Amino acid sequence: MSRTFYILAAALLVLALLSAAISLVPSSFHPGLPANALLWRTGSLFLLLAGLATALIGVLSHLFEQVDRRSEEARLAAQHGRRSEKH
Repeated sequence: MSRTFYILAAALLVLALLSAAISLVPSSFHPGLPANALLWRTGSLFLLLAGLATALIGVLSHLFEQVDRRSEEARLAAQHGRRSEKH
């Protein structure tokens, strides 16, 4: 599950970099696109924040998955230990 968040975060960060690069290019090089550099910078900022938030969600979900897996392993080990003591 966390891998999909990492891929989404990478895609958003690449789009943020592309948007920031477009804001630095003069408007004569991209006809038909909005020429306002402030618009591209704002979009880049929002994409950057969304990418960072998605990466944080990916990290937290990975940590919670790891905690769940380890607690399940500990529960099974304790249950197996109790069974061997009874026999």
